Amino acid sequence: MKPAFFKSLVVAASIASAGWLATTTTTLAQEVTLRLHQFLPPQANVPKLVLDPWADKVEAESGGRIKIERYPAMQLGGTPPQLIDQAQDGTVDIVWTLPGSTPGRFPSTEVFELPFMMTNAEATSRAYWDLFESRMKDTEFKDVHVIGVWVHGPGMLHSKTPIEKLEDLTGMKVRAPTRIINTLLGTLGATPVGMPVPQITEALSKGVIDACVIPWEVTPALKVPELVENHTEFGGDHALYTTTFVLAMNKAKYDSLPDDLKKVLDDNSGQEFAAFAGRTQAGADGPSRQIAVDRGNNIITLDEAEVARWQEAAQPVIDNWVAEMDGKGLDGKGLLEEARALIEKYTAAQ
Repeated sequence: MKPAFFKSLVVAASIASAGWLATTTTTLAQEVTLRLHQFLPPQANVPKLVLDPWADKVEAESGGRIKIERYPAMQLGGTPPQLIDQAQDGTVDIVWTLPGSTPGRFPSTEVFELPFMMTNAEATSRAYWDLFESRMKDTEFKDVHVIGVWVHGPGMLHSKTPIEKLEDLTGMKVRAPTRIINTLLGTLGATPVGMPVPQITEALSKGVIDACVIPWEVTPALKVPELVENHTEFGGDHALYTTTFVLAMNKAKYDSLPDDLKKVLDDNSGQEFAAFAGRTQAGADGPSRQIAVDRGNNIITLDEAEVARWQEAAQPVIDNWVAEMDGKGLDGKGLLEEARALIEKYTAAQ
């Protein structure tokens, strides 16, 4: 009897132990759900071509252990300028946003938004990542875990009346995305109106603004080609402006992940992701431009001589920014020179 009794105990203990191990293994391998919050509708190019493919890739490479819930158009509440705080305090897990939506908080990023700095989105995004790693990661962005930083394609003007020369901008109410672009427009003679990109459609339709600055790629989602008939592009190797973006994660959430899942995120972060995001977002410029062309809209391209006039008029924006950064102890001249050198390096390598 005793041997059989003890044998039963051993079997029971083995079964219980196996069950505990299975439960523990399941617990260790359980799914992690991350909430991704951003300000554009899901059909817009960045969610469709950048954020969704990134999230899909992370999910696949995690073997289904990471699930990324996507919340477009501020569905989880708040306003676009509040997104970075939502990532920082853990209201959500990941956000895509503009550092410039919170003026003064990420001053070093503004170097890439200065007038006539950027060449193309991929080269500038690579430069942005390098400068982020060397100057911003442990300072301005120390409270979040950054997955990627990038810029959009050439920024340009979309207006109800034609802008064919610098003087045409005088007094025009023009929407801008960030502090630097507001300053630029004001310096060039316009009346700048700062607002998040989702508000452009209503502002144009109600006459709150006469024009806006955005890249081509986002114009279809905002119905801009239907609301204005004129689009002003800038000839030459450098765009009027660009805007900086960041894909940021709650730091505690990232730190809580097991090492293998951190590696999945790390493998989909960094300079190559930055280059992909910038290149892909800018790649949507052409098809979006064609929509305006097909509508018969007026596409204006300023020639080299006229662009030179805009560059000269915009120079005080650069000079004043350098002085302002120097005043903050951020080495404005050094930031400017390093950003220009990196952009030149990556543009030449293409």
